[in-house]
Amino acid sequence: MRDASPQTVYLKDYTPPEYLIDQVELDFDLDDQRTKVRAKMSVRRNPQSLADSVALKLWGEELQLLSIAVDGRPLLASEYLVGDEALIIHEAPQDRPFEILIENLINPQANTALEGLFLSSSMLCTQCEAQGFRKITWFLDRPDVMSRFKTTLVADKAKYPVLLSNGNKTGGGELENNRHWVSWEDPFAKPCYLFALVAGQLECVADEFVTMSGRRIALEIFVEQHNVDKCAHAMQSLKNAMRWDEQTYGLEYDLDLYMIVAVDHFNMGAMENKGLNVFNTKFVLARPDTATDSDYEHIEGVIGHEYFHNWSGNRVTCRDWFQLSLKEGFTVFRDQQFSGDMTSPAVKRIEDVNALRTRQFAEDAGPLAHPVRPEAYIEINNFYTLTVYEKGAEVVRMLHTLLGAEGFRKGCDLYFQRHDSQAVTCEDFVKALEDANGVEFGQFRRWYSQAGTPLLAVEQDYDTAGGRLQLTLRQSCPPTPNQPVKQPLHIPVKLGLLNPDGTPAAFEFGGERHTEVTLNLTEADQSFSFGNLAGKPVVSLLRGFSAPVTLKMPRGLDELAFLLSHDSDTFNRWEAGQQLATQAIFDLIDSIELGRPLQLDSIVIEAYRKVLADAGGDLSYQALLLALPEESYLSGQMAIIDVDAVHQAREFVKKTLATSLADQFLALYRQHHRDESGCFDAGAVGRRRLKNTCLSYLGKLETPDSHRLAEQQFRGARNMTDQISALSAIVNSQNPDKADCLDSFYRQWQQEALVIDKWFALQATSSMPNTFATVQNLMRHPAFDMKTPNRVRALVGAFSQSNPLHFHAANGEGYRFLADRVIELNALNPQIASRMVSGLAQWRRYDANRQSLMKQELQRIVATEHLSKDVYEIASKSLA
Repeated sequence: MRDASPQTVYLKDYTPPEYLIDQVELDFDLDDQRTKVRAKMSVRRNPQSLADSVALKLWGEELQLLSIAVDGRPLLASEYLVGDEALIIHEAPQDRPFEILIENLINPQANTALEGLFLSSSMLCTQCEAQGFRKITWFLDRPDVMSRFKTTLVADKAKYPVLLSNGNKTGGGELENNRHWVSWEDPFAKPCYLFALVAGQLECVADEFVTMSGRRIALEIFVEQHNVDKCAHAMQSLKNAMRWDEQTYGLEYDLDLYMIVAVDHFNMGAMENKGLNVFNTKFVLARPDTATDSDYEHIEGVIGHEYFHNWSGNRVTCRDWFQLSLKEGFTVFRDQQFSGDMTSPAVKRIEDVNALRTRQFAEDAGPLAHPVRPEAYIEINNFYTLTVYEKGAEVVRMLHTLLGAEGFRKGCDLYFQRHDSQAVTCEDFVKALEDANGVEFGQFRRWYSQAGTPLLAVEQDYDTAGGRLQLTLRQSCPPTPNQPVKQPLHIPVKLGLLNPDGTPAAFEFGGERHTEVTLNLTEADQSFSFGNLAGKPVVSLLRGFSAPVTLKMPRGLDELAFLLSHDSDTFNRWEAGQQLATQAIFDLIDSIELGRPLQLDSIVIEAYRKVLADAGGDLSYQALLLALPEESYLSGQMAIIDVDAVHQAREFVKKTLATSLADQFLALYRQHHRDESGCFDAGAVGRRRLKNTCLSYLGKLETPDSHRLAEQQFRGARNMTDQISALSAIVNSQNPDKADCLDSFYRQWQQEALVIDKWFALQATSSMPNTFATVQNLMRHPAFDMKTPNRVRALVGAFSQSNPLHFHAANGEGYRFLADRVIELNALNPQIASRMVSGLAQWRRYDANRQSLMKQELQRIVATEHLSKDVYEIASKSLA
């Protein structure tokens, strides 16, 4: 049996900390198996605390205590208690500040959970968010305890020549026995989750940035020697982010040094530790032959995200972990703005919404649904979710829409000014926006506390004689765990109207003339009237995806094709194409279920023919217009998911379009197929995206010519975008040279871990019949390692979360495979294990046979002995 049920932590139970730690001095004697930590803390009673206990509880896990003293006096064994998760000093001084000195040992090499201080290859590094610091030493490990840190690192100079920590370097020197020391000081108070140290054999790529006030900031990226040639893009992205934050938000960097370290073993994407960001190598390393265009864009976005945290997360941090979206949702919004400005706003918005609707909407619709500001948790690591991040960003975006760019900036200025060096709440953020603009967002706050995706149903009534259109909007939200009844939200709905010829229609609304307006939907049922129209318009609703809702608005294929051709809003034009394809696919699913012959409506074929002929403009956007909805998105539209029918219908549409428009796809491919390796301007990136989209369609023809085309591109590619796109077309086809191409790719890139991750993921997501056997074989491949999170995500995660056809095989083999991996990972890395469980969480959405098989595996996971809090919470909630 598993361990006793862990305790639940509730937002309603929050109380201020009983004690504060104003300053901490940390001394580390570093060793991969036996690191000695000496922590000297300046502690005092918190005057804001209402508690009357004289005990002091310090959190700590997996630590070996060597000594403890208060104000220089060693404590007797009877004066303190050491448990599995805390150290309790029974009577701490109440009337004065005091000093605690703790010495303890930790074993980084044994720390496979990758929290606290751990070993990545030969490098020592830390990950302290959310509660990893308690695996370093005993501390008041909560975000509302902000302390000033001084750190001294001592280590063997040959093994760990580079010693890094937060803030500015204050000293260093040589010691006996080829050892050395370096000291660091962070002048800004911070919670311990922002502490970091790195020690290892690292090379430094250096540059500088001159701030808007003329200060010179040293920029340093540390990597292993063989990765030095892959840092240029990350460095330029950092400088781009620093300049953008100054120009857009008026925020200047506040230390003299900004450091990034790339780490192979990391549970997350990156970590914004003050002045010393620790990054997954995936979001730092890039070279044209090893990284795709998408990799380049993601690196710039993540570099920006962590840099932006310097203010939205570090200088102003969250009071408690329930407020996680205060820093993450806001910062995701900021990095989305930044990435759009650096690339294509239209493409970036579509990609963000596509991910939100495919993955976060599914989270909202399942047993793991929770508000942007959760009410309770068992393990906080489980709440680094799409809801907190991506939906949280949409909540901030709606505030931006309601206030306008200027009003939003005024509110942010006040927020940073008012709360600098404080730990605050989501309420404090909204209040600053209100106070700066003289507005009131009382109802809007429900977005933070109410879970689920709202449904927005639309009815139209056009008065021909009066030239007036009336729209009736009805909002509702299905029940979610612990929230059976929902209240109306404040939903901004951006609207435009189109004339029959496709031009924007002017209309009267609110006594003024408009071509676009943002409606404020605040009631469950609300009507809006638009007058002085020359004729019946076509409605373009929810432009720019102005709110994270599901829109239900009956439209025929003709109207959707019209919007795909004419809508001036780039998001809604793309959305029309998605809905056009979705309707066609669901019509085919009906035919499959009824045993009728499959036929694709000519309206769909002609609509895609027009997109192919739409020369010029944003080629990346054109590629998105040609892309069909993903199977996971389509499945989300079904009450009971039929994975086989969804796959069959979507494949039929893609093959039919490829067959009907083969000449156009091939012509467009040849027009844009050229070697522009090393070029990352919008034109070059767009040409690659568009030609590789065409190649994906042509691959469905399964002809010798289509096989030859993909193989020629694969063999001749000089950049990873073209090589991996060609290999994808080969792997997802019956190409007779598939095995040889896969082997060739592996031999070419076996020394590049991030490229081999792509090789694993490509095979794990293949639609070909032998995929599950391939995945099982890859588990035994010498390059696979269960202790490396990136490799686990590339194989186990890709198969279970991005291959619905084979993961949901009717015999349940995919479910058994995942449960086995979760149980294995539970003992190694509970964070990664818990994230894998989500593949089983939606079991109620499938047919009775699959439901039974998935539920059985969840029950097996819950019954596992010594089950971690991380896995227990996700698995038990999935079963509830």
